[in-house]
Amino acid sequence: VSNSENKGPRNCHRIVVLGAPRVGKTNILRRFMGKDFEESYEPTIEDFHRKLFHIGGEAYQVDLLDAASERDFPAKRRLSILTGDIFLLVFSLDDRESLSEACELLSEIKAAKAKLLKLKRPMRVPVIVCGNKGDLDSERVVRRLDVGKILGEDIPFFETSAKTGTGLDAMFRALASLGGLPHETSPSRHQVIPILTYRSLYVGQRGRRGSRTRVLSAPCAAVDPLARRPSFNSDLQLVLGSITLITVNPSFNSC
Repeated sequence: VSNSENKGPRNCHRIVVLGAPRVGKTNILRRFMGKDFEESYEPTIEDFHRKLFHIGGEAYQVDLLDAASERDFPAKRRLSILTGDIFLLVFSLDDRESLSEACELLSEIKAAKAKLLKLKRPMRVPVIVCGNKGDLDSERVVRRLDVGKILGEDIPFFETSAKTGTGLDAMFRALASLGGLPHETSPSRHQVIPILTYRSLYVGQRGRRGSRTRVLSAPCAAVDPLARRPSFNSDLQLVLGSITLITVNPSFNSC
């Protein structure tokens, strides 16, 4: 992403998605990227996506990491957690064990962030919990009351269906609010345009004034098809940089 597209850390956010297998993480991400639900299931090794927004004259970059492959690799998962700004924990309403796994992940996120910030106790982090597969009501085994008892009432919780789209818009808006992003980053609030059209917004030559004004008048976004997850070393440097910042300025909060 060029400097004109990345105007500083406040406009660049990474959402880390975690949860048990087969709970619908991939399809939730597909919905965020503006794609349709996909019925067939293939285990996700790792998915990294980047969506670029132009909203109110500002550029925003949202990176989404589905860390599915890190379930059995605690060290790698910890690094993903430490580089995350916002977290989406997904479980399935027809699978009680997936809720238990979400609870364990929540504790891990809190502990990892607390250690990074050198706090003595687990900290409150920007996390949203999503109970997916709400369309399978006859197979449901997890009730909203159960979630409150297990995760606590202070954790934002949404029941969704990646298949029908139910609850997703509210959940995406809550993610945006939690991360300090404009509500127009929710998929229903912007127009998806080709990546080349998006990049043309930041080229020095304005082209025709009228056409440019039309493009800029409404929130828009593009998916970067060439986006790849930063290397292990890059992520490690990001974490080490955060630690340095905390040492220099104790009031700094990477979340």
